[in-house]
Amino acid sequence: MALPRIEGAAKVTGRVRYATDQPMSDLVHGWVVTSTVSRGRIRDLDTSAALAMPGVLGVIDHRTAPRLNPKAGGLFGPDGGLQLLQDEVITHAGRPIALVVAETPEQARAAALALSVSYDEEPHDTDFSLDHPAARPALPLYGEDANVGDVDAALAASAVVVDERYRTPEMHGSAMEPHSATAWWEDGRLQVIDCNQGPFRIAQVLAALFSLDPKQVRIRAEHVGGGFGSKVQCGPHLILAVMATTLFQRPVRVTLTRSQVFQTISMRPATDQRIRIGADADGRLQAIDHTPAFELSRLAEFVEQCTELTKTLYAARTIRTRLTAVSLDILPPFSVRGPGAVPGSFALESAMDEAAERLGMDPLELRLRNEPAVGPVSGLPFSRRNLVACLREGARRFDWARRDHRPRMRREGHLLVGTGLAATSFTAGALPSSASITAETDGTYTVAIGASDIGTGARTALTAVAAEALRVDFGRIRLIIADSDLGPAWSAGGSRGTTSWSWVITEAAHKLLAARSDDPTLPLTVSAETSASLGKVSPKERHAYSAVFAEVTVDPATGEVRVRRLLGMCAIGRVVNPLLARSQAVGGMVTGLSMALHEEGVRDPVTGRNVNGDFGSYHIAAHADVPDIEADFVPDYEPGDPSGIKGVGEIGTVGTAAAIANAVWHATGRRHRTLPIRPDRVLEERPEW
Repeated sequence: MALPRIEGAAKVTGRVRYATDQPMSDLVHGWVVTSTVSRGRIRDLDTSAALAMPGVLGVIDHRTAPRLNPKAGGLFGPDGGLQLLQDEVITHAGRPIALVVAETPEQARAAALALSVSYDEEPHDTDFSLDHPAARPALPLYGEDANVGDVDAALAASAVVVDERYRTPEMHGSAMEPHSATAWWEDGRLQVIDCNQGPFRIAQVLAALFSLDPKQVRIRAEHVGGGFGSKVQCGPHLILAVMATTLFQRPVRVTLTRSQVFQTISMRPATDQRIRIGADADGRLQAIDHTPAFELSRLAEFVEQCTELTKTLYAARTIRTRLTAVSLDILPPFSVRGPGAVPGSFALESAMDEAAERLGMDPLELRLRNEPAVGPVSGLPFSRRNLVACLREGARRFDWARRDHRPRMRREGHLLVGTGLAATSFTAGALPSSASITAETDGTYTVAIGASDIGTGARTALTAVAAEALRVDFGRIRLIIADSDLGPAWSAGGSRGTTSWSWVITEAAHKLLAARSDDPTLPLTVSAETSASLGKVSPKERHAYSAVFAEVTVDPATGEVRVRRLLGMCAIGRVVNPLLARSQAVGGMVTGLSMALHEEGVRDPVTGRNVNGDFGSYHIAAHADVPDIEADFVPDYEPGDPSGIKGVGEIGTVGTAAAIANAVWHATGRRHRTLPIRPDRVLEERPEW
């Protein structure tokens, strides 16, 4: 059912309070001071002038900060990025080196500017490439590299071989709402209002970091103004706010400026990927050899799983992947919307288009001809694979059959016109979560789960799931979310939020209905947890799918690329709420467009510092850049999920950049293997009309 957001009216009328809006008595404010060098040590940090200024309570630095647990970490193990203000060592530009605490934000900022800091600077390395001497195999946290058949022999015997490098830059998931946290101690418990994508997991990390009993920590994040992966982790604003409230025994709010978000909050790492594809003369893939490298910080492990699609999308006879990490003096990167699959898709789907070009084949037909029956690497059956349906329906709506596959054949005045496509997938599944449901005396039901709504409409979707499972009207459900006290729940990320939460809500609802048949006494509360159920799920290849079609115009005299039309046909399992699902898919495609044409974190090669850390110079797609976008869904259902859903958060983003890049080639006859496709890279000195 296409239901509007429950909180929509409150948001557009300004009644919703985000983390930085929450009123708090006796509140003081922290201002973060960051390093101006990329590597070295603090020689001296003079706080005397700052401490003498009006309203200043104190300055926290490596000499005064509480000691943190060095073993604390997250999904990838101990995380040195969390170890703020623990020593004088500078590991990357923008590393927090102090927090000034004052009665007002203005006083804290003024005092921060009065700090005098000197450094012993050391040589840094931020120069990333696949050929870097520090390149090493990435940790196999998502499984071992693929090694199916003799790739080198298959390439040598292929009629057509593509052997190219594809590069993507750093990209930031800087959401509309900057990162903010308010922390205070109350009755022996640490209370936090934060903006994050998973309160329970953040609370666990924070407790470990400060060596607290997890029961001492409560984190709430009722409304979050966007995340894109940047709010999955325990952020520096939160750690510093907890340090300050612990030392000064007053509620402390730390809100990052936009520049500080770019300096201190994780980004999508840059990638440099070599792909070799071999095919026989009729387009049957004989080999895919994918060696992607991604940049890494020396502070923490991470895996940008660029080879996900390579292992599952096409039925190549031989497949080899070699995922590579390069450690540098940079801020630790982390997941941004469509982690791994987004840069991996750009490389794979661009290379597939190049293979079609060299074969003289329709790019759509090449993809259809290499549809696998089982997982090409795993050998597992697919739970349900509807990529072909996405490709065929998208081609029909896009009038693909009329396309002249030769490049640079369509002109409209001084503009060149081209079309392109990309096929995509993104892993689907659920992770353990817990929930409780109470049947109230007035006939309503209270559903409590530690889920997060970061602007996706999760509140509305979960309310609908609960109403359906309980067999009652939508209006009889009261949903409570985003509180770590509600128990373990997966974060909003990886297209597994709604899937995981819906699963446990459905289980709790069935359990409640059974309990009420035995005991009609109200109120009645039941709880559920899905670890056991998930453990019974049979191993299969589970993915959401989409096919993205793009039409662009290119002005060769100015280098300007305009996306005229985007179409995404998606297979995401059962669509709980078409209105919100379409919004997610369209939003993902806008993200992919922005990636293709605009987004690029730029570092000064001399200083190693980010030089475009604000929305004035870090370009993103604006309203004028967004064309007619159509997102729709083919009939689909995930049989391994009680609600039949797969997830829609990432699938719109994956593939869009490749579809646009392929359309630019079709318009101009020139391949762009490095993103973004900037005007200076497209500009032709002597345009041929």
